[in-house]
Amino acid sequence: MADFQTSTHRAKWISTPQELLEKHQAANQRAIKMLEQYGITRLEVDVDGSLSYPEPVLDQKDNAERSVPKPLNCDEEQLMQATAIIYFKRFYLQWSVMEHHPKHIMLTCIYASCKVEENHVSAEELGKGIQQDHQMILNNEMIVYQSLGFDLIVYAPYRSVEGFVEDMEEFCQVRNEEQEKFQDLRGTAKLEVDKIMLTDAPLLYAPGQLALAALRRSNEVHRVLDFERYLESIFSRQRSSHSISQLIESMKTIDFMLGKLKIPSTKDMRHIDRKLKSCWDPSSQDESKKREKKSKHKSKRTASEMQGAPAEVRKFQGAS
Repeated sequence: MADFQTSTHRAKWISTPQELLEKHQAANQRAIKMLEQYGITRLEVDVDGSLSYPEPVLDQKDNAERSVPKPLNCDEEQLMQATAIIYFKRFYLQWSVMEHHPKHIMLTCIYASCKVEENHVSAEELGKGIQQDHQMILNNEMIVYQSLGFDLIVYAPYRSVEGFVEDMEEFCQVRNEEQEKFQDLRGTAKLEVDKIMLTDAPLLYAPGQLALAALRRSNEVHRVLDFERYLESIFSRQRSSHSISQLIESMKTIDFMLGKLKIPSTKDMRHIDRKLKSCWDPSSQDESKKREKKSKHKSKRTASEMQGAPAEVRKFQGAS
């Protein structure tokens, strides 16, 4: 694998906060404009030049023989997960969630990451495992690659964590009986990386910076070494375009982003899903309104029936 310093990851996919904001705003404004103009964000041009929206792909049963993918170890699983998440984040720098279903894109990103990290799983097998039509994954594969600019090699912070921990052991001249402390430091740091990957930090900072931020947070738990002294030793051994104060400021920003991280509840996600479906398929919004109207009518009917019920029944209902 090429060095990060000369990679497309560093050259093309590390942005400033303002650049991220502008890209997200541009994608959302395009989708909003399509909604205002056509009432839908997913359009197809027919042969006669007329516009229409694609039919939703339904889940299908597939009776093909199941292949047995090789089992993954924890490190492989983390790398594949990180690669898929980075693909997903990069994709939505180009597009709005109003234009492409996040679930479909996430599954396609997982499929692509399996290929890139050399743990190939067929689309059929992936579809069966999550009870989704594998054709949906294949239909989205090319637009995902195009949106990534075919830059498929990414650098995850997990390898950087491993490298820094080994360097810390040398820095502290660790004896055999102290190895367990550093294993705990490594384990907690990787859990911190899992959380960092859910923020915008992978689009703003190099994997080494993300790894150091995770190790700093882990060290606050385990108190294994003097972290600032270790950072000073790094800067004394190599040339860097950043100062130690800039690095510490970056780590504090990552801490702030983690503090703001909020995982939506199932109820919130269902609400978001309903809103997005109305962008992709206007008929779903009509069906939703019919169900809502029917539910309100049923509530009113129940209330009127209660008013006509004997006083003893109403009294009992109120007590219960």
